[in-house]
Amino acid sequence: MKRSASAQWQGTGKDGKGALTTQSGTLKGTPYGFNSRFGDGQGTNPEELIAAAHAGCFTMALAFKLQGAGLTPESLATEAKLTMEQEGAGWKIAAIALVLKAKVPGASPEQFQSLAADAKATCPVSRVLNAEISLDATLE
Repeated sequence: MKRSASAQWQGTGKDGKGALTTQSGTLKGTPYGFNSRFGDGQGTNPEELIAAAHAGCFTMALAFKLQGAGLTPESLATEAKLTMEQEGAGWKIAAIALVLKAKVPGASPEQFQSLAADAKATCPVSRVLNAEISLDATLE
């Protein structure tokens, strides 16, 4: 399986502007730039997209882990909070905090925590990131 996305850019890093497009068409010329990345400007940014990818990947991985344990979630809601830190002259993704609220009938708290931890460790996005990844999983 292969997936692709593309970026186009015009101008300097601070004053330029760019657009992101994904193979699926979900993003199609979606604007991004300095202000949307490092400020509150309109548009997206790479870190926001990584956070969305991580939340989606982890949540689906957990759904599969729960299914494998004979459990069907009523709801899984994950927020990925990404932290960037300056490192020398550049930046790095230092951490991602996954915050999960879940309703899983029939799951014990221990079983739920074990499956959530396994999903965090094994989802493909977690595995590609070189950042501290924490998980706060609440079974409601």
